[in-house]
Amino acid sequence: MTAQAAQTAIRPANADDCSSLAALSLEVWCGTYLQNGINSHFADYVLSQYTPAHFAAALQNPAERLLVSQNLDGIDGYIRLAHGQPNPVDSQSRTEIMTLYVQPRHQGNGTGLRLLQAGLQLCRDNNWDAPWLASNSDNTSAISFYLRNGFEHAGLTHFRIGDSHYPNDVLRFRNP
Repeated sequence: MTAQAAQTAIRPANADDCSSLAALSLEVWCGTYLQNGINSHFADYVLSQYTPAHFAAALQNPAERLLVSQNLDGIDGYIRLAHGQPNPVDSQSRTEIMTLYVQPRHQGNGTGLRLLQAGLQLCRDNNWDAPWLASNSDNTSAISFYLRNGFEHAGLTHFRIGDSHYPNDVLRFRNP
C-alpha cells in the first residue's frame, strides 16, 4: 500500500460533498472526453449535468449510493451506484455503476480499485445485483481497468447528448 493510499478513506458521500463532487466530475469528464477543444454542445451538457444540485438529488434518492475517496486535502474520487436501472443489453442485473471517477493525478495509485471494491461490497450488503456499467468505447484505459477487475463485455449501447450518440461498451461484473 502506498503512503497516499494509507492516507485515504472510502466513506459515504454527504451533503457537504456536493460541490466537490461536481468539480471533480467536471475535471474528469472534460479531461477524458474533450481532447480536441470545447464546444457549446459538450459544455452545455457537462455544465447542466454535473452540478451540486444534481449530486444533492442523488444523495436523496434511496435507490442510489455514492462513496467517496477522501484524502487529507479532499475528495480525489467517487463511485455512484444505482439500483433499478435497466441494463441495455440483458436483464440479469438492474444495478448500474453510473460513475467511477478519480482525479487524473490520483489514477494509478489504487484509488479506483478501492472505490470499485467498496462499491461491489455495497451491492452485496444491499442484496443488489452484481453491477453493470457503460463506458465510452474509446476510453480503452477504463475498459481495461474493468476487465482486469472482474468485468466482462456484455454488449454495446449508445450514450446520447441531444441528437448525437456515442458508442459505449456495456460491461457486467462476473459473480465470483
